[in-house]
Amino acid sequence: MKQYTIASLTALLLVICVSLHAQVDTDVESFQVKAIYDEVLTHAECYEWLRGLTKDVGPRLSGSPGGAAGVEYMKQIMDTLGFDTVWLQECQVPHWSRGPKPEVARIVNSSLLGTQDLICTALGNSESSVSTGFSAPVIEVHSLDEVDERAAEVKGKIVFYNRPMDPKQLRTFYAYGGAVDQRGAGASRASKHGALGVLVRSMTTEIDDVPHTGGMWYDDGVEKIPALAIATSSAELLSEALGADPDLQIYMRSDAKMLSDKTSYNVIGQINGTETPENILLVGGHLDSWDLGEGAHDDGAGCVHSLEVIRTMKALGLSPKNTLRCVLFANEENGLQGGRKYAEVSNAKGEFHMAALESDAGGFTPRGFSLDGDRSVFERKLSKVREFNDILQPYGLSISVGGSGADISPLKSQKGLLIGFRPDSQRYFDYHHTAEDRFEAVNKRELELGAAAMTSLIYLIDKYGL
Repeated sequence: MKQYTIASLTALLLVICVSLHAQVDTDVESFQVKAIYDEVLTHAECYEWLRGLTKDVGPRLSGSPGGAAGVEYMKQIMDTLGFDTVWLQECQVPHWSRGPKPEVARIVNSSLLGTQDLICTALGNSESSVSTGFSAPVIEVHSLDEVDERAAEVKGKIVFYNRPMDPKQLRTFYAYGGAVDQRGAGASRASKHGALGVLVRSMTTEIDDVPHTGGMWYDDGVEKIPALAIATSSAELLSEALGADPDLQIYMRSDAKMLSDKTSYNVIGQINGTETPENILLVGGHLDSWDLGEGAHDDGAGCVHSLEVIRTMKALGLSPKNTLRCVLFANEENGLQGGRKYAEVSNAKGEFHMAALESDAGGFTPRGFSLDGDRSVFERKLSKVREFNDILQPYGLSISVGGSGADISPLKSQKGLLIGFRPDSQRYFDYHHTAEDRFEAVNKRELELGAAAMTSLIYLIDKYGL
């Protein structure tokens, strides 16, 4: 019979005790998660924080006075929440201006319509037309590849990108991902073949009169031609008119331009961990927004979700074992400089983000979380989080594999877990990057449910680790 020493038996018992401790106690934690939901649904402050951010501050485009006001507003809120430390992390951000005059896209010689204005808005980071505008024939395409294939027809024309988001996709973010390349890269691709400007169908499944802006970029060495988005109703109208009159012309004018970079800040608050402070749990959203609306769903909701996680844990006396950090990122919309700067500084300090949870999909009813991470550690961490399923499922929450968030993605090399909060996506692109993204579009209870879901997951990860 094998002989065991006192030391080996002690070691064996220690392993057993640690293993038992690591097992999720579903009954106990179900009560704790219920307490989290009760606290948020009765005492949450996130909705009023969002009211102040959207109504008192308003649009928060990077480099603008509204962007600076948003930083100050959120720092003041953090200063009231009992963080151990609150600080601003400086970063340089692009400063784009839409210009003083409204953009114009106008059909000027249609045999079907005569002269007809299209509902339009400049795409973010786009450059202006000549001050008087210009008229040119139009070519309709449905992909970037089609521009290359029809390169001989493009020179001297306005390229009209008219590929809709796929309505068959149940998750609208997949539909968005399948169409948004024409917005981001469309101007550069068309310019390479001598186009004078581009019109892009707005990124939404709706047919309406609401134009959607959003980020675009120019490749090095191409002429920076003007780029406008047109409402989906106008895209349908223009396509029909082109079918009747292929020689149709459009008049375009835009005053948009890039200005010199500005200094902005990530707003950061931290509660030091009581047991393993070297492990960081991050919750966050992005503070900047486009200039057309109030940035309520995108991403004021994510910012106040993240702050509510902190308030709720404080209210319930849940002291985190790991360091808990709330980060409100600068410049997600048209540069990602806040997320990049945060990761750069974190990596230089040798920090380890055990998990990072980003909310950047709106303030709608929560459906769950999608997980991402370095391949070498991902399966093990995914398996651990799935142990929480029985606790989270009664609240309609599921765990899936997928993307996380643009701001936290640069942390992937630290080999922690990256998590995206996933609310119901069906209405998100009705508001995304539009003038309709206002405080009134956010439902108070849905917003609070999202904060409760995020708090619950952070609490479980903090207690049981990965």
